[in-house]
Amino acid sequence: RLGGPWLLGVLARLLLWGSPGTWASYLRRSSSCMPIPHHMALCYDIGYSEMRIPNLLEHETMTEVIQQSSSWLPLLARECHPDARIFLCSLFAPICLDRLIYPCRSLCEAVKRSCAPVMACYGYPWPEILNCNKFPADHELCIAAVSMDENSSSRRMPRASCKDCELEEASTAREILESLCANDFAVKIRILRKNTTTTTISDFDLDPSKVEVLKHGPLLRTEIPARLQQWLDIDATCAHNIMRGTHAGVFVVSGEVQSDKVVVNKAYAWQKRNRNLHQAVRRWKHHRCPEQVG
Repeated sequence: RLGGPWLLGVLARLLLWGSPGTWASYLRRSSSCMPIPHHMALCYDIGYSEMRIPNLLEHETMTEVIQQSSSWLPLLARECHPDARIFLCSLFAPICLDRLIYPCRSLCEAVKRSCAPVMACYGYPWPEILNCNKFPADHELCIAAVSMDENSSSRRMPRASCKDCELEEASTAREILESLCANDFAVKIRILRKNTTTTTISDFDLDPSKVEVLKHGPLLRTEIPARLQQWLDIDATCAHNIMRGTHAGVFVVSGEVQSDKVVVNKAYAWQKRNRNLHQAVRRWKHHRCPEQVG
């Protein structure tokens, strides 16, 4: 959720940039200011209350705007980029100023870089109407990225996973053991949620003092904490789903090693009522996976 501070930051940028270039006058057409309706979930309560109709995507009516914008909500739910909502709302619900303000090309490119691969997972290409070359360069009057640029940040930009990662129900100890055998690694870990006010994506930390390696597979035991922290950094959707709104939790996670990253396939909450999980972890030390037999 983006509030007043974001809007003030945008307006401050506009004041600093001065006179618009030719791009700002690209779409000079009759338009009117209208309140952003509360049922426009994509942009309601984004930090300003009025938008221009027709918008920058040439939607003529509010009904059309709401219908078209709602199709982007699943992508936002994947948390593919912290500025995705800003970018989309600058087009679907342009702020009601005395001139049309487009998103900067660099903002479009940053959002596309993170979100287009996720869209491709579900068979949707990045639409031509959002072709980044259509938007103004950063030195012109435009809306820039709010989050820290990924090239200058020491921390990688959070990226959504194409895989729906959810907490598993600890069915039977045998099924859990089979799952651990099928994956490259298995670890019992504690995850902490950071307090974050700079992005719409939650940040998560691995508690290095609470890492119990059950199976390291092709990984070195010493590198597992760093690899799992990398997973928490780049797979925001998976971590968010596992945490389910909690601030801290202990989990048994297992997954595979893919090139330079690890991917978590299974996650179980370590709780007293999960007796099957406790039993499986106790038995794991003496368990032999099928490929190891004989």
